[in-house]
Amino acid sequence: MENILEVKDLQITFDTYAGKVKAIRGVSFDLKPGETLAIVGESGSGKSVTSRSIMRLLANNANIEHGEILFKGEDLVHKTEKEMQKIRGSEIAMIFQDPMTSLNPTQKIGKQIAEPIIKHQNISKEEAYKKAEELLQLVGIPNPAKRMKQYPHQFSGGQRQRIVIAIALGCNPDILIADEPTTALDVTIQAQILELMKDLQQKIKTSIIFITHDLGVVANVADRVAVMYAGKIVEVGTVDEIFYNPQHPYTWGLLSSMPTLDTQGTLYAIPGTPPDLLDPPVGDAFAPRSEYAMKIDTLYDPPFFKVSETHQAATWLLHPDAPSVHPPEGIITRRATFSRMNLAPSDELKVMDTADKEPAVLPHGSGPDIDSKVTEKGGLM
Repeated sequence: MENILEVKDLQITFDTYAGKVKAIRGVSFDLKPGETLAIVGESGSGKSVTSRSIMRLLANNANIEHGEILFKGEDLVHKTEKEMQKIRGSEIAMIFQDPMTSLNPTQKIGKQIAEPIIKHQNISKEEAYKKAEELLQLVGIPNPAKRMKQYPHQFSGGQRQRIVIAIALGCNPDILIADEPTTALDVTIQAQILELMKDLQQKIKTSIIFITHDLGVVANVADRVAVMYAGKIVEVGTVDEIFYNPQHPYTWGLLSSMPTLDTQGTLYAIPGTPPDLLDPPVGDAFAPRSEYAMKIDTLYDPPFFKVSETHQAATWLLHPDAPSVHPPEGIITRRATFSRMNLAPSDELKVMDTADKEPAVLPHGSGPDIDSKVTEKGGLM
């Protein structure tokens, strides 16, 4: 299937008083028609910057240093602002994190939904308002004809987010970017919004990029998941592969930090903090926080290792000469939880199980100079 979007080796910096912040450091991914791709990671990992670069909605101090953003084969990086205005809202739309800052408090809802329709489609004002009413009905706002004449403050938080979704869907975009659309909502409304987006995608066949810091949110929404850390994608695979067969220590940490109904005591937290991207570390950026780091992690940036046709991870632990390690115990216990969420691995998916493997003993000088073992406490050598 031909990709509707391809991001290739994207590198973005921000000019600050302290120097250039290397926010995005070589991000590559693709998106297929009708697919939902989730991009997950901690705050500051580069998720939102990546998504905003597709819309070319970066701050004035941002610089796209290198890379391509190919939408239907055309590179958006070299589009003028006037050309991008024709694409934004029409072919690529975005749902922002906070619906209150996305809506104009001084304008009625009907006008805000109809405005992009009038701008991008060759239809009359009357037809645009009729379509706006239909969109309100589609996203589950009752009595849409009456509510079209109301202002944002007359709606609840969940209803405002539904209105923002209606605005984004106004011109039937090919790609919908949802930047943490459920963060400001309670869990009940969050579930309703996720279900709404899932239903809408089936109806309008749009492709979705779902940005979130919470892996649990995307379990029943995404087709594929890309895990970001320190401005890079460190693992990508189908939702089954990421949940049932994660390979990168950072993904293990994200999954272990998810609470479940069986969670007791203190919840796991990834130690340390993300690196300073004014001066990114040499080698694997996650190494200082990883219990599984080896000496090579401080020397060389790991390439992507192929786990399957759809699954890749950038960790030296996947090198043939690397020692076998056991993923955290919490990963194993969460598999039952994922199954209860109607997420179950496909028959052909081989779930990681290293319990019966002996750690490899590596002679020095073999392979890419990988050390023979992790230190006794699992830290850096």
